[in-house]
Amino acid sequence: MQIMASLPPAFALSGKNLAADETGVKNRSWNAGNISHLIPIANHDQILIKTSFRIPLNENPVLQIGDRLVNGIRSDTRGHFWEFYVNGLNGNTEYTLQLLSNSKVALSDPWPLKTFPKPDEKIEKCRILVYTCAGGNEDILLEDGTRFFLPIASRQRLLERGLAFQPDLVIANGDHIYWDQITLLSKSGPLVEAWHDLYRKIGTMDRNIPVLGTDNEKILKRIVDPQIAHLYGTRLRSTPTYMLTDDHDLFENDEASDEFISLPPSQHSLEAARATQHLYYPEFLPDATRPGSLSGSSASDRISGLSEVFGTIRYGNLLEALLYDTKRYVSLNGAKAGMVPDAVEKWLINRTVSEETSQLMHVPSTPIGWSAGKWGEWYPDILQKDRTLGTNKAKPYWPSGWWQQHQRILTALSAQKKRSPLIINGDLHNFAAGKIMKSGDLDLRHNPVNTVCVGPLGSAGPLFPSTSFRATGALVPSALELDEHLKPLEKNGFTIIDVSPDKMKFQLFAWRPPEELDLIDTMKPISTFEVSRNS
Repeated sequence: MQIMASLPPAFALSGKNLAADETGVKNRSWNAGNISHLIPIANHDQILIKTSFRIPLNENPVLQIGDRLVNGIRSDTRGHFWEFYVNGLNGNTEYTLQLLSNSKVALSDPWPLKTFPKPDEKIEKCRILVYTCAGGNEDILLEDGTRFFLPIASRQRLLERGLAFQPDLVIANGDHIYWDQITLLSKSGPLVEAWHDLYRKIGTMDRNIPVLGTDNEKILKRIVDPQIAHLYGTRLRSTPTYMLTDDHDLFENDEASDEFISLPPSQHSLEAARATQHLYYPEFLPDATRPGSLSGSSASDRISGLSEVFGTIRYGNLLEALLYDTKRYVSLNGAKAGMVPDAVEKWLINRTVSEETSQLMHVPSTPIGWSAGKWGEWYPDILQKDRTLGTNKAKPYWPSGWWQQHQRILTALSAQKKRSPLIINGDLHNFAAGKIMKSGDLDLRHNPVNTVCVGPLGSAGPLFPSTSFRATGALVPSALELDEHLKPLEKNGFTIIDVSPDKMKFQLFAWRPPEELDLIDTMKPISTFEVSRNS
């Protein structure tokens, strides 16, 4: 069947009428054909789509968007993975998209995708679905059947419940992949033997050769397909999705010992992380207020202007969100160290004090407000013998500059005159919410910093801090005075944020086995609260 520039609203695909997503629970009405997964990102005038096909394509596929045809760019060496970049679009406009073969044969049903409002457009509302820690292979089990990660079907059920609220965008804050290498393979014991078994089945990447274009590429796909392509399928096709990275996305845990320090990442870890993003999920689109010179931006092997780790969400004059990976470009040089480079800190602070939008949120990959006593955190606290946090013993290889950068960021957030400071956290496998009243010698009570942990999508069993080898849940660091209105809760789920000019409303949705799976479809928020704009 030949598809010309103008398409009817619905049509039958030639060949077998496949279900939209073979791994899905409900997503059956949209025909995805040969598509394995599809994840878009958008701003007011651009979109970027990452997609893969179960059967590789020998010729470039084409994206039809409105009356335009855009050639796909192959991302891998075999033709399974493709990306589509489109600019010059109109703001706040719903487009009809269509994937076609090179000869203009339909590869899928059409679907809608809407661009964001222009930065200066007056907007009254925006809804966000946000979560963290969605990754993990469901086949990793202890001998007694204990799971490290929720089954994919359970994660999909949670995701579909979140998408049922029809969010304008999704933020997936870090840890899309769990496949630590040196930090896991060097360990022993029952907790890691289950991982070792699956590693032996899937294979171990050779750290001395490139990731793409070698046998490593096949192994990488076997690692990542179950954690991203199988999880998301085509569910996100009409929802711009911002996927921020963290330590596990570098294929290591954030650890430091005399034998090995995992950050800054090795060349192999960096290559593996970049290859995963290049194939599976979109980089951040250019933004006029974010310097194109920041680390991880405008790489020669990427579409011009994209940023891999530092992102901006601008939704009209209503909202600006600043997304920053605190692991990839970490430095360790004592008091001068930072979790983000100096230029990134300057960007964060400049955007915070500008107060151009009604609302602002910081979205770091490492939480601000709570700690699990791990090495790669803002805080010097370490677990004491009584399983509390403290600083009586120095945290090995932890540089004081991380804390000092934390203090500068909190100072800028609290200094806002019109807006209530807000941080949306990733990484920790829990829900939590509170206000930071004091941080070290900073008195923030004049404009407390609101901080929220949004809930993990995929964690299970030993992945929750209180059931891991630490045997302690997330706690408030010793130098913070935090007014907790929701103490850390170790359950799976997500958060819905409704943004308006005068307030932000939060609804936290939590579930965890052995609760019945069917309860997800009608689950109510376990906590609802508002953050009002300063008058």
